[in-house]
Amino acid sequence: MIVVVDERELVTQGYTSLFGREGIPSAGFDPVEFGEWVNSAADADIHAIEAFLIGQTTGPCDLPRTIRDRSTAPVIAVSDQPSLEATLALFDAGVDDVVRKPVHPREILARAAAIRRRLSAISNYTDIGSIRVYSDGRDPEISGDVFPLPRRERRILEYLVANRGRRVSKAQIFSAIYGIFDEDVEENVVESHISKLRKKLRKKLGTDPIDSKRFLGYCIDWN
Repeated sequence: MIVVVDERELVTQGYTSLFGREGIPSAGFDPVEFGEWVNSAADADIHAIEAFLIGQTTGPCDLPRTIRDRSTAPVIAVSDQPSLEATLALFDAGVDDVVRKPVHPREILARAAAIRRRLSAISNYTDIGSIRVYSDGRDPEISGDVFPLPRRERRILEYLVANRGRRVSKAQIFSAIYGIFDEDVEENVVESHISKLRKKLRKKLGTDPIDSKRFLGYCIDWN
């Protein structure tokens, strides 16, 4: 999920629409609303955020510090001013990258993924047994062969792999896949997506690498 912060409602609505076309959940805030929300949001909601996008605000240099108190997700500033001083001020404030408008949402996603790779100092894929899961949007591979999946199922697999070794709840998966503010989709849809994903993995692997326990959630681990 991408969180967009800009004092112009037209801008936040525009970005959330563009991210939606790419299949990425997002939410837009004005700076005041964001400050109130980020300080009170549940840890699970904060954990579901992949990146923060900061646009025009009255105090853009305060936001990165506020975000860093709660999250290590990439913070990307979108600058309307071709000014070296303004760009340097944003970096000094703690943003991870600065981009100039206009910028395509795919570029923002690519920059956020690159920042996460640098921060974690790992490759852009994770191997679990014969499964290779990418973090850059590509379909996973099994034994070297591409294993195509619908977008929702692929993102669930990516999320489970990113949290390998610990259980995640249905609510956490829903927040990561659909966004924490989507009221038009029922949370139970996650069960349907996971059921289809497990069936495909079982057919391909001969075993099911996803373990589920009632009330505890899901985890993936397979050697």
